[in-house]
Amino acid sequence: MPNPLLPENRALTAAAVREHGADLGLAWDGDADRCFFFDEHGDFVEGYYLVGLLARAALRREPGGRIVHDPRLVWNTVETVREAGGVPLQNKTGHAFMKERMRAEDAVYGGEMSAHHYFREFRWCDSGMLPWLRVLEEMGRTGAPLSALVGRMQGAYPASGEINRRLADPQRAVAAVADRWLAGAAAVDRTDGLSLDLGTWRLNLRESNTEPVLRLNVEARGDAALMREMTDAVLAVIDGAGGGS
Repeated sequence: MPNPLLPENRALTAAAVREHGADLGLAWDGDADRCFFFDEHGDFVEGYYLVGLLARAALRREPGGRIVHDPRLVWNTVETVREAGGVPLQNKTGHAFMKERMRAEDAVYGGEMSAHHYFREFRWCDSGMLPWLRVLEEMGRTGAPLSALVGRMQGAYPASGEINRRLADPQRAVAAVADRWLAGAAAVDRTDGLSLDLGTWRLNLRESNTEPVLRLNVEARGDAALMREMTDAVLAVIDGAGGGS
């Protein structure tokens, strides 16, 4: 499947960037509605940080605008949007839900960490072309490489990227994670799956609508080691409860 969200599908683009000394690497999924980025070192840039970058660019053009984002990874997006003078609006994942909310709010931009990016100038629909044009615009405007444009965000909010587990019993695994961490959560959100704010780190766990797969995202506040530690801890609970593979 031509899906650059899967790590095993990134090697060719990364290698091409390094071979040619390119300033940017781009890869699309099968129907080209998602655009994925590699920086000048050939390193994959998680879609989460592109949401922040594109939101900031949109707010430069329209100060005070509304930005719609998904609930899987949120801290960087919310902080970036507020710093740029915009209004962050969390919404359920999925193009139908995102488009509906964007039109209702007259949002200038919407982004999902899965690399779906929505633009008001494109009738609030997702585009695989506009994102890379906007990123090139930001690189040209600032004179900075992509690694520099996203570097502060990556350091401030390290994230696991989406991890999928095919399970015999996804609901049992979600219940086990809730049993382990719900009581200590500073905030609980069920906009899309289960999101727990644990203060220094945060998780989102959601079931696929079409297959017995559980999707996990973990982020932390400025502590990559903690993010990795808690990702491993949550996966251990998931695998123990749901029969992960």
